[in-house]
Amino acid sequence: MTPKISVVINTLNEEQNIERAIKSVSWADELIVCDMHSEDKTVEIAKKLGAKIFFHKKEDFVELARNFAISKATNEWILILDADEEIPDTLGNKIKEIASQGIVDFVNIPRKNIIFGHFMQYSGWWPDFNIRFFKKDNVKWFNKIHRPPETTGKGFDLPAEEGCAIIHQSYATISQFLKRMDRYTTVQASELKQEGYVFAWKDLFQKASGEFLSRFFANKGYKDGMHGLALSFLQAFSFIVMYLKVWEMEKFKEQKIELSEIDSQKNKINKAIDYWIKQVGDQGNFFKRIFKKVDRRC
Repeated sequence: MTPKISVVINTLNEEQNIERAIKSVSWADELIVCDMHSEDKTVEIAKKLGAKIFFHKKEDFVELARNFAISKATNEWILILDADEEIPDTLGNKIKEIASQGIVDFVNIPRKNIIFGHFMQYSGWWPDFNIRFFKKDNVKWFNKIHRPPETTGKGFDLPAEEGCAIIHQSYATISQFLKRMDRYTTVQASELKQEGYVFAWKDLFQKASGEFLSRFFANKGYKDGMHGLALSFLQAFSFIVMYLKVWEMEKFKEQKIELSEIDSQKNKINKAIDYWIKQVGDQGNFFKRIFKKVDRRC
């Protein structure tokens, strides 16, 4: 007998996405939608598609409501799905196969992130493994943003292949990115303060440049073309905003800044960029190729 599977989806104003997500798991034995009091038709659509509806107070990030949503599922196996995600048939079949075998307790699933209409294959966005399928008592989320859950038992990683990946319609517009960034960076700044971090202005250069260099060079974001460049800059900007929000929490306390120190930070960044351009070798002309792509689109 095949073990039954519950799909759990946390929602907040997801009327544009929820139908696609639910229809992609029509094979599930139970569908749980835990809504944070949406002001659109999310709940109405989910009900019509057969979901069991539960409510949780509105939170700034989903992890605070995820364990509650999971507790409402009645089956042994749980599949976590976000409203802006969908499960392709090949992955759905693999999930059911894994449940039937009963060899593992949780599964790390790759995620195919579609950002500004482009499948991000580099820039640190792929394979973007997430623990999303598991036995109910073996996985628990922490009350912190974007942290992997606590697990017990035996795990298994699906191969980093598109057919085995959750499809994630991540960011459709720049405005959407900035809106989420504002919410996420407020939470992240609060967590930094709770961990004892004290704002230092040099981090605006060091942390942001480190994020850009990591995304665009170390994680080969240049292979994602203009999308890789844009996302690397946006991610770096989110670091600037996060650290400035810590400064705001410290009541905008003044710090002494010497122009020579600014120059020193600039030189360090320039040296790092020069290093990475040499490392990529023949791809050192990536900027030229990127801007050629932009010209063709204008």
